[in-house]
Amino acid sequence: MSRSLNKALLIGHVGADPEVRTTASGTRVASLSLATSRRWSDRDGRAHEKTEWYRVIAWDRMADVVERYVKRGDRLFVEGRVEYRSWNDPSGQARYATEIIAQDVILLDSARAEANLPV
Repeated sequence: MSRSLNKALLIGHVGADPEVRTTASGTRVASLSLATSRRWSDRDGRAHEKTEWYRVIAWDRMADVVERYVKRGDRLFVEGRVEYRSWNDPSGQARYATEIIAQDVILLDSARAEANLPV
């Protein structure tokens, strides 16, 4: 039997307040940017840091929760799957996006998390 797995686990900081909209069919969708960083020292002892940015998408009820509780600077745990999209912009140019479709979002170190508010 062949098995496959598409899972992303991220802990990072929210780059900007989430953007929430409603699709033409009435479905709510939230998008936010999430930054993860890693630090290391090279052989000469110089410190380095690299930050990676991810676009996280939350649908339906999770979009409502993200809109209500998640703010810029919050530290989040996100569990989801990776999806790739492509489209043509109005000028006909091909565009591509890699997104994390959130299945679970947990606030880690904000005042809202300490108050045990649901996310």
